[in-house]
Amino acid sequence: MSSTELPFVPPANVLPKVGAVRVAEGERLRSVELPGVTLTVRSRPPAREGLPPALYVHGLGGSSQNWSALMQLLEDAVDSEAVDLPGFGDSPPPDDGDYSVTGHARAVIRYLDATGRGPVHLFGNSLGGAITTRVAAVRPDLVRTLTLVSPALPEIRVQRSAVPTGLLAVPGVAPLFTRLTREWTAEQRVRGVMALCYGDPGRVTPEGFRNAVQEMERRLKLPYFWDAMARSARGIVNAYTLGGQHGLWRQAERVLAPTLLVYGGRDQLVGFRMAQKAARAFRDSRLVTLPDAGHVAMMEYPETVALAFRELLEDFGELGTQRARRARGGTGPGESGAGRPDAEDEGDSGAVSGAVSGAVDGRKSVAAGTVASGAREPGARRDDAVDGESTDESMGG
Repeated sequence: MSSTELPFVPPANVLPKVGAVRVAEGERLRSVELPGVTLTVRSRPPAREGLPPALYVHGLGGSSQNWSALMQLLEDAVDSEAVDLPGFGDSPPPDDGDYSVTGHARAVIRYLDATGRGPVHLFGNSLGGAITTRVAAVRPDLVRTLTLVSPALPEIRVQRSAVPTGLLAVPGVAPLFTRLTREWTAEQRVRGVMALCYGDPGRVTPEGFRNAVQEMERRLKLPYFWDAMARSARGIVNAYTLGGQHGLWRQAERVLAPTLLVYGGRDQLVGFRMAQKAARAFRDSRLVTLPDAGHVAMMEYPETVALAFRELLEDFGELGTQRARRARGGTGPGESGAGRPDAEDEGDSGAVSGAVSGAVDGRKSVAAGTVASGAREPGARRDDAVDGESTDESMGG
C-alpha cells in the first residue's frame, strides 16, 4: 500500500453493532453529524442556566468517559460537554481517514462552529492536549481558557516507557501487536493500560475497573479500533517532527487564552520535566504539579484538578461575575463575565489558591507573563486555517 492510500473502512451506517457505551447517571449522549465526520458528545446538564460552556477532549485510546468525574465536580461552574474523537469512544471513523492532530483539531473546530457554543473553556489530555493547543492557537475566538492535563507536546528525549506507544505509529506494528496479543483477555489489557497511565493503579475502584473492562471488550469488537490507534499515534509522531509556524511549541507560544497546565510526577508517557518548558511557552499560564499522579490526573485526582480550574476561573474573573449575577437574581446566558472579581471574590481566590497549593504539596507555580483581558489575535482564522496547515502531518497507510 502506498503512503497516499487509505485502508478500507466500512461506512458508519454499515459498521457492526456492538454493545452500548456506558452513560453515567446524570449524563447524556447524542450524535452530531458534521461535514466529513460524526461525533458522539457526552454532556452533563449544568446545575443552573447561564453557566459558561466547556468542552473536553480525550487522549489516545481514550474517550469522553475519561472526563466524567471532572464534569460532575464542575457542574456548578460550567456547562460541560466532552467529545469522542473520530474513531474513538462511540464516534465512527472520519470519512477521509485523517487521524492527524490537524484532522482531529478540524473536527473540534467544526463542532464548535456548528453548535455556536464558543468561546468555551477548553480541556485536553495527552493527544487531546496537542489538539486543543492547536485549536486555541488558530482559533482564539473559540477559547475562553485552556486547561491541559499532561499534553502531548514534542519532547527531544522521550521516556523509555513511552516508546511502545510510539511504535504503534510504525506501519505494520499494530497488526503484529494484534496477533501477538490475540490471547490476552480484556482484563489483562486494562491492567496494562492502567499500570501505564495511572501513578497508582490501586486508586481505581472495583466498579471503575469493571466499567473499563466492559469498554475494552466493546472496543475490541470494532473493526477500526487498531487502525484509529495506529493512525492517531502516527499523527502525534508527525506533529512532533513538524517545524516552523505549524510546530506545536510555536503554536503554544501563540495561545492567548489563560492556560492551566497540570503535570503528574509519575507520568510514564509525558515527561514531568516538560512542565517548566510548557509554563514558559504558554504566555498566560498557571502550572500545577501533582507528584503522585500519572498521565490522567483528571481521573486520578479530579478534586484537585477541579479546584485548580476554579482558581483559574477566579483569575479570569468568571466565578466572581457568576456570583454577582446570582446576587442580582439574573442568569442571562449572554453574560460572559470577563471582568476581574471584586474585593470579596479576591478573598475567595486566595482561599482557593491556598487549598490547591496544599493539595499539590506546595508545588503549584505561576509562570510569568500575562495578556490583557480579552486580547485576541487580529483577524481570527476559521476552520480553513487548520485546513491550510502543512499536509505533511496527514497520515497515509
